[in-house]
Amino acid sequence: MSKNGNTDPSRVSHLDPSVEPGVWRYAKATRASVIVDAADYFALMQEAMLNSRRRILLIGWDFDTRIHLERGRRWWQRPWKRGYPSRLGSFIAWLARHRKHLDIRILKWSVGALSTIGRASMWWDLTRWFRHRRINFKFDTAHPVGCTHHQKIAVLDNQVAVCGGIDITDQRWDTSEHKEDDPRRTTPRGKPYRPWHDATMMMEGEVSLALAELGEDRWTRAGGEQLPEVADRPGSPWPSALEAQFENVEIGIARTRAAYRDWDRVNEIEQLYLQQIARAKRFIYAESQYFASRSVGEAIIDRLQEDDPPEIVIVHPCHADGWLEQQAMDHARAELVRAIEEADAKKRFSIWSPFSGETAIYVHAKIMIVDDEILRIGSANLNNRSMGLDSECDVFVDSTRDGNGHAAEAIASLRRKLLGEHCGLDEREVGQLLSRYGSMAGLIDHSRGDGTRTLRRYHPPDLNGAQRTLAESALLDPEDPDDMFEPFAKGGLFRKGSRLARFREKFRRIRET
Repeated sequence: MSKNGNTDPSRVSHLDPSVEPGVWRYAKATRASVIVDAADYFALMQEAMLNSRRRILLIGWDFDTRIHLERGRRWWQRPWKRGYPSRLGSFIAWLARHRKHLDIRILKWSVGALSTIGRASMWWDLTRWFRHRRINFKFDTAHPVGCTHHQKIAVLDNQVAVCGGIDITDQRWDTSEHKEDDPRRTTPRGKPYRPWHDATMMMEGEVSLALAELGEDRWTRAGGEQLPEVADRPGSPWPSALEAQFENVEIGIARTRAAYRDWDRVNEIEQLYLQQIARAKRFIYAESQYFASRSVGEAIIDRLQEDDPPEIVIVHPCHADGWLEQQAMDHARAELVRAIEEADAKKRFSIWSPFSGETAIYVHAKIMIVDDEILRIGSANLNNRSMGLDSECDVFVDSTRDGNGHAAEAIASLRRKLLGEHCGLDEREVGQLLSRYGSMAGLIDHSRGDGTRTLRRYHPPDLNGAQRTLAESALLDPEDPDDMFEPFAKGGLFRKGSRLARFREKFRRIRET
């Protein structure tokens, strides 16, 4: 780093190797907060961008300029009354006009360009942006065929950064109430969509410089020019409405990246998952869009066969989003959960889907909490792609590390808050019910909350022969880019010689005897 905290140009695109297995970098944060659900995130992010004066770097799987960052304005609350528009495309252009020294960089996954074909007004926005020399928009093609650019990172003035699961795009906005019918929850074309649960983390301090380095590296890998240095400025873009949950903590950063050109494969996220699952003493609480990772499944089975295994609770959606994703993920999930349940003699594993009334809430968040000591959040799901194919970034707080002990209560509070959100309970009630029933599954089974939001236990359905073959092949969720072209060569989910295959054979013999 240069003395003002900018990346040394000679190091961009040649990032440091991991500082330890599963961790790319540790860096301090003066303050940090988990933001649950996109209604709060979009509003807070808009305030943070308004506070930015030097650079806004946005990196994501998708951006949709048609969305409004604020919802529910009354007729008298017109944009010009506030001085700036809420629609993303117009807001970015407004920033370029009114912040004379602000450099705006936006990087979006290349195949995501196809999604813009039906977004006529977005092409108009991109044309308007092109006229502003301080707005640079790029599509990221720097990955093997079949891989995706999946990171969701924002860096503001190299002082505030965001890493998590929320893309600034369509069908993400929702409040933590997840009302079954919310008139504000509509697409740019006015079509209502289902409740949506998501999360991200906003951080301030040295960790922002680390994520700026990661973001600049991604920008140059995608063909962008070296970014100019960010001049010092007084103050911070941190939004005034956001209360810090963590202060003066060390944050770890982990990455996934497939091997491509002369860039080595990086699988820190997978290593970190396996380490954190192995070290759990009492419980693991996780939220994920998908559950189909062979290596994670094996790590869970290892723990469940112990004499005193930790409780493992996973919250995820009923079904993947879209027909193709359902073929890839839903069938693999069924086979993986079936294998885990066979190993779960002590009934310590459960997997749940949230509902608002009779409407399923889609879970897009990627969170794991271990023993109320570790919190991790990022873009990586519990599937094979996130472990080895797609570009991912996770951050975590480990309260057992020196100087982080004070973070444990905030981590515990977040777990209670998330359980409360899903079960329609106040955070204080969650603490009382956990004490009463002795487990998260016991709390979920016995609580009725507000009668609207509930968690329903997932039971793997029986699959027909074609579905089972597809699930076991990992055809659409491979562990390596080469597997996409020879999906049956290595055997997929239950590949020969894998621990998961041995587990299944072991339990098959037990059933037969």
